[in-house]
Amino acid sequence: MSLAPLDNLVRIGQLKAEPAAQTEFDGLIHSGKVRLRDAGNGSLGLESRFDLAYNAAHALALAALRWHGYRSENRYLVFQSLTHTVALPPEQWRVLDQAHRKRNLAEYEGNLDIDEALLAALIRVAREVAKRAGALGVLPE
Repeated sequence: MSLAPLDNLVRIGQLKAEPAAQTEFDGLIHSGKVRLRDAGNGSLGLESRFDLAYNAAHALALAALRWHGYRSENRYLVFQSLTHTVALPPEQWRVLDQAHRKRNLAEYEGNLDIDEALLAALIRVAREVAKRAGALGVLPE
């Protein structure tokens, strides 16, 4: 399946067109769901839960992108593509945008400034992405 906005990103070198593989899609969905489940474990620290939820959202978003036959090495673009791959509403995309910015501050500047509200929103959005990406199901022949 081809999506015009994503095809435009292929033309300018931001995405790569690459045939999807069911095993890769299934593996990404599984990885995302396991991390998402673990992110809900209240006995873990806030930072660990955030990291698990963020990486769950990324794996699930990447699964949706791969299902459509695209690949990106840019995490932000993987999240942005959710608008096209699973019709994620803008208000949910904004949560992923905020989480991505917070993750980058932690990763590159050592400043992890998150709270329970952001974590709860991230988990909620990741669950929605899991539902939508999981509904894509078996790749078309």
